[in-house]
Amino acid sequence: SDGFKTLDEGQKVEFDVEEGQRGPQAVNITKA
Repeated sequence: SDGFKTLDEGQKVEFDVEEGQRGPQAVNITKA
């Protein structure tokens, strides 16, 4: 699934979520 995170500077970051050994983790992180 796709998600997004807003940083303190207001920069949006897009990333994909994959199931890792310790649970979901963000991968393919790119600045929007």
